[in-house]
Amino acid sequence: MIKYYFILAFMMWISLIFVNAQPIDSIGFKFDTLSKVATTPVKNQFKSGTCWSFATVSFIETELMRMGKGNVDISEMYFVYQAYLAKAQSFVRNHGTANFGPGGQAHDVMQSFKKYGFLYESEYSGYVPGFDNHVHGEMDAVLKAYLKSVIETPGGQLSQAWWPAYEAMLNVYMSNPALLKDQALKNAKAINFNPDEYVEITSYQYLPYYEQVKLDIPDNWFAGLYYNLPIDELQKVAIHCLNQGYSLCWDGDVSNSGFSHAKALAIVPETKVENLSGTEQSKWENLSEAELKKNMYSFLSPVPERIINDSIRQMAFDDYSVTDDHLMLLTALLKDQNGTYYFVTKNSWDAKSNANGGYLNISEAYFRLNTVAIMLHKDAIPKDLKKKLNIK
Repeated sequence: MIKYYFILAFMMWISLIFVNAQPIDSIGFKFDTLSKVATTPVKNQFKSGTCWSFATVSFIETELMRMGKGNVDISEMYFVYQAYLAKAQSFVRNHGTANFGPGGQAHDVMQSFKKYGFLYESEYSGYVPGFDNHVHGEMDAVLKAYLKSVIETPGGQLSQAWWPAYEAMLNVYMSNPALLKDQALKNAKAINFNPDEYVEITSYQYLPYYEQVKLDIPDNWFAGLYYNLPIDELQKVAIHCLNQGYSLCWDGDVSNSGFSHAKALAIVPETKVENLSGTEQSKWENLSEAELKKNMYSFLSPVPERIINDSIRQMAFDDYSVTDDHLMLLTALLKDQNGTYYFVTKNSWDAKSNANGGYLNISEAYFRLNTVAIMLHKDAIPKDLKKKLNIK
């Protein structure tokens, strides 16, 4: 009997060895850092739709660090204020057919920087009175309602009072940075940052490749131009950019079930067993569809992800399953134990918003499907693609 228990114990020990020696992708994520860019602290857009300004300001701050100009804290709301002015003019001049809302694009910040300079956070916070964080719901509703009433005026002709009245409302909500106009221009001159050295790139089949195109998204109210590349080359640009020590500003979709800021991960699981192959197919084929999706979206370890090509991207764009609902900053490149790339992403939802200090890792499949556009320094583009795009 003692011999029997000895043999049984030995067999159980052996089984534990084999259990613990199962494929590494079933025991969690193992990341190797391939490149990393120094950046400024994570900030908090709080209850405002201003991710575009937070992401782009973070991008500019990171570029200034790369250029040896120190760690600076630039006001996001300064650019938001200027955008509210410009969008109101556009909305009224287009009789309400142009987009008016809190959203925007990376180029909105760059254009404002060129024209109006910038203020530091210590010079202009832009907080709505009564709050010590950015709470814009009331302001957005009031401004939009006012502009709609202006264009629907029964007289058929606008007064000369509508614009001063709009400015007055905006100034009450955000305070008027025009009083610091000279300081903003002085700041820009002193920092010597050139917005013209930065370009935006997108990737959609409905637009001609290797040309500058107008991207048809609501928040491109400024009608900014983007270079258009196939997705393989767009991913090549992003990886090369980070490997060369540059960051990039990312515009994409974070509304689907594969995105979990709380788990600090964004993936695109393959939830159809028939699309899996070999050992992966046998590993999942006995699960029900509900069990399969539950396991795939557990965010506990690497899972097979969808293969994303240009056609799949275009379909997702056309059926609204991918929209430009959020901007963030990409600061590092990782590779997991299966050889999959991940982009380390700096969010603007507060450093305490998840256990990863406000950062998350987005897989290359997620990047390929959900990227709407990127902004980066033109020198961070591979030379062969820079030549194809005719960027000097």
